[in-house]
Amino acid sequence: MMRIFKSQRGMSLVELMVAMLISLFLTAGLFTMFNMSSSNVTTTSQFNQLQENGRIALAIMERDLSQLGFLGDFTGTNFNDINSTFSATAVTVDCVGAGLNNASFPDTTQTPNFRHLWGYEQGVSAETMTCITPNSNTDVIQIKRFIGPPVTALTATRYYAAASSVEVVFFNGSDAIPGVINSRLWEYQHHVYFIRDDGDIPVLRRRTLSINNGMNNEEQLVEGIENMRILYGFDSNGDGTANSYMPVENVTTLMWDNALSQRLVSLRLFLLVRSNEEDGSYKNDTTYTLGDKTIGPLNDNYRRKVVSTTIMLDNQILIN
Repeated sequence: MMRIFKSQRGMSLVELMVAMLISLFLTAGLFTMFNMSSSNVTTTSQFNQLQENGRIALAIMERDLSQLGFLGDFTGTNFNDINSTFSATAVTVDCVGAGLNNASFPDTTQTPNFRHLWGYEQGVSAETMTCITPNSNTDVIQIKRFIGPPVTALTATRYYAAASSVEVVFFNGSDAIPGVINSRLWEYQHHVYFIRDDGDIPVLRRRTLSINNGMNNEEQLVEGIENMRILYGFDSNGDGTANSYMPVENVTTLMWDNALSQRLVSLRLFLLVRSNEEDGSYKNDTTYTLGDKTIGPLNDNYRRKVVSTTIMLDNQILIN
């Protein structure tokens, strides 16, 4: 049997070059599509991160700040040497704010009202706290209150208060419960919120009070919170709503001490949230407004978002 072989003709040089050119265009197109898809994924991921971090930070602070000055069943407007007793261990490492009566616990020997609230702007305000080192041009806020609901089981490392409608006794969680008539027991807390970087990532932080460590307990709450601004709303005509909101620099000593007819009824909280990572394809030339102040343009590669809320203060303890 005879086999007949046919010669096969290969591609010419021109055909090969045309095929390579087409492949090059296809590869370039696929690369462009991949690059665009990757960029979209980065953008979407960072926007989601900004939204979620801002939401969590507002939720944490709003819940705490709205209960500012909460003292359980105690209906007095302040502490004095008649209705307040301090049998707890002294705070050895404290965060003491400005004013004559602004440590973790009330000083009943002082005439000024005990400050349940105080704040300042780092690097701008004349008075600061030495216990923390916040980022420059960011607000700091200090609050004190009872933590609800009332408790029956005590933790040895925490401070508590036995409170009735007319008396408060502070004590250690390891001590015997004070015999205050018609009282309930509450955990007592002193919180300081501020912003400080962790490496190159700004973090919203909180100092808390404990017996063993004083105010040295520091919680990292939310990453990416780059700036905080708080405006203080005062009611001057007694209708329960704020007639004006002012930055911390305009709040006077008498206002902090609740020694005027004006009553603090609400806060406006503004947070500037920043992505944790840079995006080289993005240039941020935006100016951001946080209440009364503006930030930017920063001309970097970080995405940012401003989130805000108005916090109504629930407790009549702040009435003068």
